[in-house]
Amino acid sequence: MNELTAVVLGATGLTGNLVVQELLKDKDYKNVRVLVRKTLSIIHPKLQQHLVDFNNKEDFSKKMEEGDVIFCCIGTTQKKVKGDKELYEKIDHDIPVNAAEIGISHHFKKFLIVSAVGANENSSNFYLSLKGKTENSLKPFPFESLSIFQPSILNGTRKENRPAEKLVQTLMDLLSFLLLGPLQKYRAIGADNVARAMVYESKQKKQGYIITNIRR
Repeated sequence: MNELTAVVLGATGLTGNLVVQELLKDKDYKNVRVLVRKTLSIIHPKLQQHLVDFNNKEDFSKKMEEGDVIFCCIGTTQKKVKGDKELYEKIDHDIPVNAAEIGISHHFKKFLIVSAVGANENSSNFYLSLKGKTENSLKPFPFESLSIFQPSILNGTRKENRPAEKLVQTLMDLLSFLLLGPLQKYRAIGADNVARAMVYESKQKKQGYIITNIRR
């Protein structure tokens, strides 16, 4: 049995919270450290919670501490940033990249991040372009393995109400039978499946840059 220490970013979000729950159940992880702006309502002997100012790299680095694996599930929406694309980029790009830089200096071996299917820095779609830029910015960091997860629409119960996203989820579920072969990667998928896949992948002996399109 391993005795791994994980750090989770985005633990208050849908996928990040599920990753935390999976890690707390996993016997190979002895410490689960979450870096958050507000604490989780979870109490567990393996869980450590650190409130962090992500705009302050010194505080970010101090709270990161040392460990083995970083799970980056952090992300925002246009609604949350009120259409401010610069702020959107600070959250979805700068925080993961700063986490990777700090992680290398603190001797972390693996970095796993939730991106999006279709991520491409050259895309005309702002969201997909930003995800692609983040992926490209992470590539140079010399982790033992860098795992990029590219799910489609995520199904699950969110704390905030997202009516437009729920509508898309419903339509994707109704039309999923049409998405066959290579198009299966565009099917909506449960965030719990993504969380389990991330924890499983974190314990594999793969090396290098790994892109995973999760299919249900």
